[in-house]
Amino acid sequence: MSAPTETPIEPLDATVLSDPRGTPTPRAKSVLGIWAELVKVRLNALVLVTTAVGFALAELGPIDWTKLFWTCAGTALAAASASLFNQLFERRRDGFMLRTRGRPLPAKQVRPVVVFVAAIVTGYAGAALLGVMVGLLPAALAAFNILLYAILYTPLKPRTTFNTLIGAVCGAIPPAIGWTAVTGSMDPGAWLLAGLLFVWQIPHFLALAWMYREDYARGGHAMLPVRDPQGEITAQVMVLTTLPLIPLALSATALGLAGVWSAGVSLIAGLAFSALTLEFFRARDDRSARRVFLGSITYLPVVLAAMTLDRGPDSVTALLRGRSSISVEVPASSDAPEAPSSSAP
Repeated sequence: MSAPTETPIEPLDATVLSDPRGTPTPRAKSVLGIWAELVKVRLNALVLVTTAVGFALAELGPIDWTKLFWTCAGTALAAASASLFNQLFERRRDGFMLRTRGRPLPAKQVRPVVVFVAAIVTGYAGAALLGVMVGLLPAALAAFNILLYAILYTPLKPRTTFNTLIGAVCGAIPPAIGWTAVTGSMDPGAWLLAGLLFVWQIPHFLALAWMYREDYARGGHAMLPVRDPQGEITAQVMVLTTLPLIPLALSATALGLAGVWSAGVSLIAGLAFSALTLEFFRARDDRSARRVFLGSITYLPVVLAAMTLDRGPDSVTALLRGRSSISVEVPASSDAPEAPSSSAP
């Protein structure tokens, strides 16, 4: 996945990269807007959706809405912490990139120490909330995700193209948090959902990185499209990571997470998404990359919605394959004869 050299990329001198628009213009105009930028509200909305999907697919009966609320609340705080740490550690490189130089830290709308304290508080609060109200395993997964995002993914971004894989692991954990909130264990269904999210993120992010490859180079980030200017390796990786989405999504039906209708929708969506990456493989231009990116943000909600609306196994055998431990209650028939009394006449 990487080009021959993996040495860190340093951003160019600021005078070379000066934006003709002059001083960075802050994107956020209010205190609420500043913090919405810092915690990446729009990006983390997807985190909550995938968490809720994992919760719903793990739940065999009616949804426990109170538990789902606490699960999403704790996950939201943990995701906010990871985003705060990320922007804190990347504030210098964000200042070089035209796409990110208007963020609150590069634009000096907020002090770094304030962001650091907020990251610590939200991280502890998220893990504690999950641990007390939901379970220890979801709390451990959330805490692990913060550490992985902050101390491994973020530092690796200017050093190796494999940072994308680490970032994909971070994005794969939220549905596992939702699943384990219900079952308390990492069943096959949890691994399947995490795998689906992991694989989906690679073509999704590579398409974005291709469109902004010059900007990522300004920031000194070692993204694959920066190291692969002709796009040959990028295109190959995008195709090779989109095609597995088809069997992964179909496996949800085989494991008992969803029904036949979900399999049909997932197959059609997977074929359409794969066709877009094949188009990029042939053209390798910004237009086809944008189509892949838009296709990715269409594919995921469609497939997850189909799984959620068609949740549940088609058979008891499929149910047992998807969950490591389960008790199936068989209601007594009203026509069954009564058991003889053991009392003496």
